[in-house]
Amino acid sequence: MEALAAGFFGLLTGSFLNVCIYRLPRDLSVVTPRSHCTSCERTIAWYDNVPVLSYILLGGKCRHCRAPFSIRYPIVELLTGVLFFLSVYSRGPNPVGLKLCVFSAIMVDLIFTDLADRILPDEFTLGGAAAGVVLAAFTPPASSVALLFLPSSLPGWIHSVAEAALGSAVCAGLLWLTGRIYQLVRRREGLGFGDVKMLLTVGAFLGLPGALLTVFFGSVLGALIGALYIYLSKEDMTYELPFGSFLGIAALIVGLFGEQITAWYWKLG
Repeated sequence: MEALAAGFFGLLTGSFLNVCIYRLPRDLSVVTPRSHCTSCERTIAWYDNVPVLSYILLGGKCRHCRAPFSIRYPIVELLTGVLFFLSVYSRGPNPVGLKLCVFSAIMVDLIFTDLADRILPDEFTLGGAAAGVVLAAFTPPASSVALLFLPSSLPGWIHSVAEAALGSAVCAGLLWLTGRIYQLVRRREGLGFGDVKMLLTVGAFLGLPGALLTVFFGSVLGALIGALYIYLSKEDMTYELPFGSFLGIAALIVGLFGEQITAWYWKLG
């Protein structure tokens, strides 16, 4: 029941994320005005704003002007609901489950914002990093790397916060250094600073090993899908790929299934 309740709340959260995905890249308030059709600018009534269901009943179109709504809206709502359900189902109705729900919401926003506008808003990257460090104080550490540098006698919450800060700083620093080296060698920017700030969030929530695994999976995913897209669409090789979207997908996989992936790897080894 708790997981189902979390899934329902995830649907509502996804509806709010849709507002953020559209408005933040355009420097618009996410509070006012109320949700409205971008074509006729009529306010959307509450009964036409029920996650997923309203889109289906309206046939994906505005009730007033019949302009089509993006399919992104129900996808984001449904995806967020599923992620919230899985977070609580796998971790339980506790601070760890709550932390994974928050992380999932942040990643969903960043995935779709980067995909649509090639922007990773500071509200979710820097704000997400801060949230990850704060939530770390109430949950077990994501890994134990920080114990190598801290006395074991310190309270557990300090270890957890230190692990979040370490994962955040190291992974973001490594990605920044990689981008900087690429820029010096190729004489053009190959990595946006938004991706670096996004890794601050990933490291804060997943710790150092989880963040490194995210970078690996995200890079492989980006290379494969990017190469396939460029080949099929005949885009120029300088086409700007939404690397943040690939990082976000990888981060969700690691956040939900990282322990199973690690156990499977060591079993094969």
